[in-house]
Amino acid sequence: MNFSKIYGLFLRHFYLITRSFPRVLDLIYWPSIQITLWGFISNFFATHSSYYNGAVGVILSCAILYDFLFRTSIGFNMLFLEEIYSRNFTNLFIAPIKISEIIISLVITALIRSLIGLVPAILLTSPLFGISLLDLGLPLFFLFLSLYIFGITLGLFVSAGLLRFGPSFENIAWSTLFLLAPFGCIYYPIETLPEIFQYIAIALPLVHIFEETRNILMNQAVNYGNIIHAFYLNAIYLVVAISVFYYSFDQAREKGSLINIGE
Repeated sequence: MNFSKIYGLFLRHFYLITRSFPRVLDLIYWPSIQITLWGFISNFFATHSSYYNGAVGVILSCAILYDFLFRTSIGFNMLFLEEIYSRNFTNLFIAPIKISEIIISLVITALIRSLIGLVPAILLTSPLFGISLLDLGLPLFFLFLSLYIFGITLGLFVSAGLLRFGPSFENIAWSTLFLLAPFGCIYYPIETLPEIFQYIAIALPLVHIFEETRNILMNQAVNYGNIIHAFYLNAIYLVVAISVFYYSFDQAREKGSLINIGE
C-alpha cells in the first residue's frame, strides 16, 4: 500500500472542498440549521415531558450524533460520486492505484467533511442551549468512532451499488439512513417499537449507541457492554461491506461497465 498515493487522492478531494466557498458553506449550513432546530425541540420536551425532565439535551445530543453519522455516510458517497461525475474513476487506475488506496483516501476525506460541518454546529449548542456534548465524557469518543465506522460501512454498501448499477443508484445514497432511522431508535427507547421491529433494531449498532447515549445523560452511568456490542456489530457489517464492494468492482470490471460508469 502506497501512502503517498493515498495522500495524493486525499489532497485532490481536500482542495476540491476547501477551495470552494459554496461547498464549505453547504457543509456548515445544514448541520447548523439541523442542530438549532433540534435544540429548541429538545428544550421544549425537557420542559413538558416527564421522560426528558431533568435531562436537558438528550434529544439534541442524539441529533448531533445522528447528524455526524449522516454526514459521514453521505460524505463518503458524494466523494465517490465526484469521481463518477467527472468521469475520473477509471483514470485513477492509470497510476496504478489499488482499490484499497481509493477507499482509505475516501474514508479520511469523509471524516474531514463531517468535521467541517459538525464542529461549528457543536459550538452553537453551548451559547444557545447551555448544552455540551463533552458531558458524555470519555465514552463520547467511542460513540463517535462507532458511528463513524457505521457511516463508512453504509457508504461502502451504497458505493458498491453505484459500481453495479451506475449513477442511477444515487438516490439510494440519500435514502439509506432515512430507512434505518426508525429502527435506530435515535430519539426514543427501543421499547417504543413494535416487538417484531425490535428484533430488527437490535441487530443494528445504532440502537446500542443511542441507548447508551440516553443512559449516560439520564442516569449518569456508563454501560460499556452497549458500546462493545456496537463495535462487534460494526466489525461484522464492515467486513461484509468491504467484501460486497470488492465483488461489485470485480463484476463491473469483468462486464466492461467500469469504463462507462461516468456515462
